[in-house]
Amino acid sequence: MSAPNRNVLWGRTLVDELVRGGVESVVVSPGSRSTPLVTAVADHDDLTVHSVLDERSAAYFALGRARRTGEVTPLICTSGTAAANYHPAVIEADRGRVPLLLLTADRPPELHDSGANQTVDQEKLYGDAVRWYADLPEPEAEERKLRSLRTTAARALAAATGTPAGPVHLNCRFRKPLEPTPVPGDVPADLDPLAAAGRGDDRPFVRTTTGTPRLDRVDVRPLVEALSVERGLLVAGPTDPPGVDPEAITALAHATGFPILADPLSGLRFGGHTRVTTTVGGYDGYLDPRVTDDWPDPEVVVRVGASPTSKRLRGYLARTGARQFVVDPAGGWREAAFRATDLIVADPSRLAARLAERVGGPDAPAWRERWAEAERVHRETVGDAVDDGAGGYFEGAILGDVADLAPEPATLVVSNSNPVRDADRYAPPVAANYTVLGNRGASGIDGVVSTGLGAGSATADHLTLVVGDLAYYHDGNGLLSALRCGVDATVVLVNNDGGGIFHRLPIESFDPPFTESFKTPHGREFEPTADLYDLTHVAVDDREAFREAYADSVEREGTDVIEVRTDAEASQRTRERLLEATVETLADGE
Repeated sequence: MSAPNRNVLWGRTLVDELVRGGVESVVVSPGSRSTPLVTAVADHDDLTVHSVLDERSAAYFALGRARRTGEVTPLICTSGTAAANYHPAVIEADRGRVPLLLLTADRPPELHDSGANQTVDQEKLYGDAVRWYADLPEPEAEERKLRSLRTTAARALAAATGTPAGPVHLNCRFRKPLEPTPVPGDVPADLDPLAAAGRGDDRPFVRTTTGTPRLDRVDVRPLVEALSVERGLLVAGPTDPPGVDPEAITALAHATGFPILADPLSGLRFGGHTRVTTTVGGYDGYLDPRVTDDWPDPEVVVRVGASPTSKRLRGYLARTGARQFVVDPAGGWREAAFRATDLIVADPSRLAARLAERVGGPDAPAWRERWAEAERVHRETVGDAVDDGAGGYFEGAILGDVADLAPEPATLVVSNSNPVRDADRYAPPVAANYTVLGNRGASGIDGVVSTGLGAGSATADHLTLVVGDLAYYHDGNGLLSALRCGVDATVVLVNNDGGGIFHRLPIESFDPPFTESFKTPHGREFEPTADLYDLTHVAVDDREAFREAYADSVEREGTDVIEVRTDAEASQRTRERLLEATVETLADGE
């Protein structure tokens, strides 16, 4: 590999090894110190380069892409505060187990602590939020250092996709010249070809083989015995990339007869398996003590994925006397009520498949029917309210309509705050080919637009992003990626003029400070964002208009923003009224 100077050689070597390790796309932001890396990715024919101007937006764009694919998406930025702007997305990638690789350019060591411009301490910048950190040596056209660089690149990819997956940080120091300026004698002509050009046949310099955590046969037997009961539940929380195998969980549901309680982000709320299993999605609308106190407790609960979105489901599980198995391949503790009795360190899909072959417990159709009946009452109550216009077109119905109208296949990205909770309660399990994603690792509203567009860049599926007005405002500059990165999307903007979710909390009764310090009405019009980012914008305030606008949007190219203007307080009162109606019906039926 010939190069005009050592920096160019270094950048090309690092990028070459990442591509050999499977990297297909990279996200870059403009800057000077990162020039050797940016020119290397720009010159590589096997890479797609997404240029995102703002580093915070860039990091969330990469996060969305990696969450959708389950594969590493590298980020490249210049030195200084540019790297600090990655930090929120790094936290989400850590908690959400999303594979990222952060390549932060840095100044040479002698410039640190010298007052040099754009120079900050970038060593271990992200603390323990990364799976691995390495401060790369200064570039040099020397055999051992180049072999070390290739090895480090391979190790970084392995760490990012390990168990658990997550972000990895490589700090890359460069001296000038940063551009591909010829420097005579900088790169020897007789440089070791293996170190400079890598192994033949495009093989990685170091191939990492990792096993999948699984239980020995002697450890599976007690699990089989524990699951051989009449009443049990399979609870699927938000999944980690690349997700769980629906077929394996379905097989276990068939073998045990247990209902599947599927979070909208679990990968199990939607799909063909919902036709042949009791898949439950409306639990947040009826798991009230007034209903469940008269139900028999489950005897056993098997939990996969992260903690469920639904607080009401988490509370129900905490109230039961069931034996609860938390299955996590990394051995992480993801159950904040501390009612779990067993932690199983194993791959959930493989474990479910093995258990399905061995479990032969008693069937209990009455247990499944209890859950199916609760689902039916909840759905009928919600449907009647929407159909007869009671309470108006409230926010929860928007998520139900998106789940009803989205084309197949589709990638749906839902924001935190109310959208993900409304998806949980009002988007019923259906046999649709949907991939539903959200940032539930740290559950922030920052970077949601960029996350959605990043996910959309990784698939040919239709992309729908459902986002609240504060999250839209917070990441408005992320909309530029739709234009610059060629992402078509339908953005459903639920505008209730502020933090509508705070109407769910007791602070609503204390005003002041509720309105100004919690709900924070902004009074902004979002139509100008369409002109700024070359989008199509339409504003609606009723169900028929929304359904028509959404159907039109999915049929055409480009990015559309459908702004649905709602009343946050009225929507919350409707949620409460529907909950009470469902609970009263179920309680009276006991």
